[in-house]
Amino acid sequence: MHTRLLAALALPVAALAAPATVQAETVYIKADRLLEVETGKYVQAPLVTVTDGVIAAVQAGGAAPTGAKVIDLSGHTLLPGLIDMHVHLDGRPEYGGYSSLQFTDRFATALAVANAEKMLKAGFTTVRNVGDGDYNVAGVDQAIEEGWVPGPRIVNGNYALGATGGHCDQTYLPPSFEAKSPAVGDSPDELRLRVREQRKYGAEVIKVCATGGVFSRNTEPGQAQLTLAELTAIAEEAHFWGLKVAAHAHGATGIKLAIKAGIDTIEHASLVDDEGIRLAVEKGTYFAMDIYNTDYTQATGKANGVLEDNLRKDREIAQIQRDNFRKAHKAGVKMVFASDAGVMPHEDVGGQFKVMVEYGMTPLEAIRAATTTAAAALGQSGQVGTLRPGAFADLIAVDGDPLADVTALESVDWVMKGGKVAD
Repeated sequence: MHTRLLAALALPVAALAAPATVQAETVYIKADRLLEVETGKYVQAPLVTVTDGVIAAVQAGGAAPTGAKVIDLSGHTLLPGLIDMHVHLDGRPEYGGYSSLQFTDRFATALAVANAEKMLKAGFTTVRNVGDGDYNVAGVDQAIEEGWVPGPRIVNGNYALGATGGHCDQTYLPPSFEAKSPAVGDSPDELRLRVREQRKYGAEVIKVCATGGVFSRNTEPGQAQLTLAELTAIAEEAHFWGLKVAAHAHGATGIKLAIKAGIDTIEHASLVDDEGIRLAVEKGTYFAMDIYNTDYTQATGKANGVLEDNLRKDREIAQIQRDNFRKAHKAGVKMVFASDAGVMPHEDVGGQFKVMVEYGMTPLEAIRAATTTAAAALGQSGQVGTLRPGAFADLIAVDGDPLADVTALESVDWVMKGGKVAD
């Protein structure tokens, strides 16, 4: 007994503690073609190897090992999972104006769960949520990460920062309600504190309202609402903590102030002027222009309860924004896909690709705006928006050739996120 015990004690520690071998989970995906978005070329008869949720290899014309798990998508084109850089998951356009006040506070959280699944099934495996209420999306994000509900990867911004009485404040209720967004501030120091607070509660990007907006009261889209000093303080504080900043900015003055402040992406950019475009090119600032949703808001806004004043602002800037999209793209501004889902239905955002092409992009450029360019704007190049080895296994399959007809992206047949099939 003692001899055997001493012999066991003499064994190397590694021999005593050696864990059981864990077999990596590998699946092979084949299709007719795969779009390599970086080069714009198709890989014919691709075989994609996915191991533990990451792309391990992409080869043309290969065969999976005998007995391996294979997903056969014959007749389809594979692309990277899409990225939408401007969504509001806890809202629905069916509840405009004051109609949302008929529901309890947690109704919006339930909407966010449903909307997250809708966006995933539409092919958007990553979204940037730029503004919500009551930290609704932070909770949904955690539930997705823990595997309780389906949804995309979320880069979440929590509450959007802004000025008292501005677009990102509570502007619909009378003084007796004392309604105020917890993220408003009226000096550089106050807004630095707001950045820290939103980060404390899980913000992964900081959203700020630099100008007035369409769907708020007592603001006009062209109005600048924060000073250069205030916007600079927000950008500096966010960057200090390693966070990027997105600025809601319709008006030309607010756009230029945000770019000069060092903000990373300009949302909407509807009324940008030539100087603003020049500054964006010079500074490498990204534009996130939602040039599709007006089709929906003008058709259904009144029935959804949207106030006439908001519809008036929407009408006034719609065509100007689309023309400026064309101008900015032609000038070389870096453009990312941004739908403003929540203003329009989340499940329909793929319809924006054809409008981006109508206003100057090639289909490949529009696809890059929702893949490689968006990934770069997020600071996640090589992780999302690509099918190169080492990236997350986020893939979609569509019927047809999206380089010949970009509307193929309006109907995604199959989605995988992190190696797991979405449906």
